[in-house]
Amino acid sequence: MNHSIAKHITDGERRLLVVLNQIFEMEKKLSLHGDHNNFGRNIDRIKSTIEELGFFYEDPTGEKFQETRTDLEATIAGKGTEHLRVVEVIKPIIRGGQRAHSRVLQKGIVVVEEVGKTRGE
Repeated sequence: MNHSIAKHITDGERRLLVVLNQIFEMEKKLSLHGDHNNFGRNIDRIKSTIEELGFFYEDPTGEKFQETRTDLEATIAGKGTEHLRVVEVIKPIIRGGQRAHSRVLQKGIVVVEEVGKTRGE
């Protein structure tokens, strides 16, 4: 079993994980290649409907990374290990429940890299 997926999920939840991962991939491709046919609206409707069922994903791109995070599995790119930020998301964090009170169904799989310290950090 994949360590990034929660151990106690139903078959239905497992199937929704596949769907949400595919939606995330479609959004990534649209952001890279443009949305010439307005597929983004359709994707947003699908995401909204799935969220009504209590499932959603988070894209942690650009967020600070600390080893104490339990919702991410990270690979460190480069040599530095301080001031790490998520620079690439391979799989998003998928959660079940309401946004305020949810559980992680799938840990995000990310690449982190040291970035220059900015003001306010």
